[in-house]
Amino acid sequence: MAQVIADRRDVDFVLHEQLNIGALSEHEKYAEFNKKTVDLIISEARNLAIKEILPTFKEGDEQGCRLENGQVSVPESFKRAYDLFVEGEWLAMPEDPEYGGQGMPRTVALAAGDYFNGANYAFMMYPGLTHGAALLVEAFGTERQKKLFLKNMFTGKWTGTMLLTEPEAGSDVGNLSTTAVKNEDGTYSITGNKIFISAGEHNLVENIVHPVLARIEGAPAGTKGISLFLVPKYRVNDDGTLGDFNDVVCTGLEHKMGINGNATCSLTLGGKGQCVGELLGEENKGMRAMFLMMNEARLLVGMQGFCCASPSYMNAVNYARERIQGKNLMQMMDPNAPAVPIIQHPDVRRMLISMKSYVEGMRSLLYYAGYLSDQMAVTDDEEEKARLQGMVDLLIPICKGYVTDKAFEVCSTGVQVYGGYGFIREYPQEQLLRDCRITMIYEGTNGIQAMDLLGRKLGMNKGKPIMDLMVEIQKTIAQAKAIDGLKDYAARVEKALNRLGEVAMHLGATAMSPKVMSAFAFAHPFMEASGDVVIAWMLLWRGVIAATQLEKGAKKKDQAFYEGQLKSVQYFTQAVLPITMGKMDAIMTTCEACIDIAEDAFGGK
Repeated sequence: MAQVIADRRDVDFVLHEQLNIGALSEHEKYAEFNKKTVDLIISEARNLAIKEILPTFKEGDEQGCRLENGQVSVPESFKRAYDLFVEGEWLAMPEDPEYGGQGMPRTVALAAGDYFNGANYAFMMYPGLTHGAALLVEAFGTERQKKLFLKNMFTGKWTGTMLLTEPEAGSDVGNLSTTAVKNEDGTYSITGNKIFISAGEHNLVENIVHPVLARIEGAPAGTKGISLFLVPKYRVNDDGTLGDFNDVVCTGLEHKMGINGNATCSLTLGGKGQCVGELLGEENKGMRAMFLMMNEARLLVGMQGFCCASPSYMNAVNYARERIQGKNLMQMMDPNAPAVPIIQHPDVRRMLISMKSYVEGMRSLLYYAGYLSDQMAVTDDEEEKARLQGMVDLLIPICKGYVTDKAFEVCSTGVQVYGGYGFIREYPQEQLLRDCRITMIYEGTNGIQAMDLLGRKLGMNKGKPIMDLMVEIQKTIAQAKAIDGLKDYAARVEKALNRLGEVAMHLGATAMSPKVMSAFAFAHPFMEASGDVVIAWMLLWRGVIAATQLEKGAKKKDQAFYEGQLKSVQYFTQAVLPITMGKMDAIMTTCEACIDIAEDAFGGK
């Protein structure tokens, strides 16, 4: 039977054969999450995604959200899907059961999210943003704040957002103008305007909790003077009941290219002087709080982009098997030759194997990032925790930046496989492409991700994280070299890895020189090359497992899947990595044209 959203066999492969996630059950923290339980969780998530959330995908796009008198209505089908989602306790899967979570491994939560976000990530932004906002309360809230807000948010009774962006500030958060004036009772009066606030106003729940970045009167300029506040739509009384409306008004909805089912709002805080917020954490430490949550948020955006690419590939391969058009190339001269499914045409097969290899590699990478966090949760060795955290920090820009770049390319290819039908709204491919595009922009544009990788992550802890990651990659290369059918692929990955090390040293040194502008002009190409090498590693790792299973005598039902893994790594190492090597040659030139060119020379005047 044709798979939709995600290939279940591939999801299981990453969880159980690549990461051996069931072994986490040997630790007390995850004792109940053995293989059988994990499989049941994924099956339940898949059922909910396919039966209840996927039907909202097209309707959410077509209906969009409506603003009337400051109140926003979401697409009609979202209400039932949301109620079922929170009823199943899916919102806070990895979190403490005391507050409404399930306490499951983050890797398993990511796998469930693979289906949920792949079904309709515009819908999933409502619970997704709530989870992120609740994590801020959990990390920085007082006991009173946790008691009043945390369970209501983790259970989905209330939702949450994040209010950072302002019209003048954009990505330059330190330039925000929202103000906070301290009141006699210790609360703050908040005044300001925020834009691009996903899920900022809607009718899914009775209350929306807004963590808000603002500057207290007299605080230092820039990011050093920013504080974080908890600002609910309706004030919350000490007994947990809802109080007065808190003067948070939606003044507009953005008309967007995609994710139309999610309400992207302009919000005015304190327009009538009645918006009250509570300090969340310490004064002037708001950006510090946000950075602690950044990994979680950026991994989620990487998942959102990927979860457009995965269904686009599933759709494309299913369509290519069914769409009859043109003769087989080997029978072109036969006037009686029948038309064949387009999956038999070489160019279509090229597109499909490209989509396949990227989707498989990206799935492994994203799950691996979750797996590193799970490993941190079950070790008491502080040195090991630091090693794992360093690799997570290093991979996050790639998980967000590289993955969303390549996810958009995959979605574009998915439109191409459909041909003219891919451009028509009757089919899902064009919506996936539109929905995917924003993931390259929000939660820090991919240029910012690239600058983070080059400017912060490479030199972090004297370069230890990148060395630790390279050690892990070398382990896989050594395993692959011991398998005859993988030796060539392993050599290609090793060559690319060594070259990446040289490029990193060159760019790092250039960034510390007077040519710093030129170095950062190549930050994005460097992120792309780094991502290519990491994906090649993930595919080679998969290939080692597949080759080993085939050598052991895999079951007949698994043979095609394992053979497909070997073809993915062959394609990526032989057809993609040579291009990566060329990209790295280009980076080494550190061409200064884009820095030296005069602004007037760009033309257009």
